[in-house]
Amino acid sequence: MDGVGVTADGFGLRGPRGWAFRGIGVDAEPGSLIAIEGPSGSGRTSLLLALTGRMKATEGTATVGGAGLPKRPAAVRRVAALAHVTGVTDLDPALTVGEHLRERALLQRRFGGSVRELLRPRAERAAESGLRISAALDAAGLDREALPKGSRTAVRDLERLEALRLSVALALIGRPGLLGVDDVDLKLSGAEREAAWALLRSLAEAGTTVLAVCAEAPEDTVALSTRVDAGTSAQETGSKTGDAETEQETEREEEMADALAATGRA
Repeated sequence: MDGVGVTADGFGLRGPRGWAFRGIGVDAEPGSLIAIEGPSGSGRTSLLLALTGRMKATEGTATVGGAGLPKRPAAVRRVAALAHVTGVTDLDPALTVGEHLRERALLQRRFGGSVRELLRPRAERAAESGLRISAALDAAGLDREALPKGSRTAVRDLERLEALRLSVALALIGRPGLLGVDDVDLKLSGAEREAAWALLRSLAEAGTTVLAVCAEAPEDTVALSTRVDAGTSAQETGSKTGDAETEQETEREEEMADALAATGRA
């Protein structure tokens, strides 16, 4: 699928404890690399989910691939996929890389394809799934043969960047026009962050529109900053003491809970 355009005007989402994000505007062409930049707890993930049709905004409008938000989220979900989103696309640490890939290909074939495709001979369906998996892995830059046990490598044994690549590959199996990736730079070294952004640039250059959440956006991206509205965000009340990573996870959980509650899905 070709990339889709993304526009927004005054886009916002208010939850029970305040604004998750507000006043977002963007006009990005198909094949753009769009960065949602801001500190943890500033509404980054909620904005990612809203622009991919998973949460319903309460203010303003957006258009993704010609489908308007918040009125047509189902149409947006058909062209958008998510990767690396905690609580939404979690990898099972006990499953292997191969098991994850086969499961996703099966789900895509059963629920993402046409009735005609389901009626094709089993051998043809299997071959098509194999091609989708190979293409997704190549695009995500994940070499199964380079892993410790190849496709039999368990997710718990993957490095952070490898896990990110696998999550992206799983999303790409559905050939989305818009790919949303959360926490691109979380807990990665400088070299790993550069590799992650190189991956996302390559996907955008190949035609897929990419929406990426990060703490700090590279200069060559279309940046949406949630920093301006962080002061009105309900998540600013998180703990000011204790372990930094624990605080970050708490803020993230509160952000997700507020936004889900605002849409009646909590």
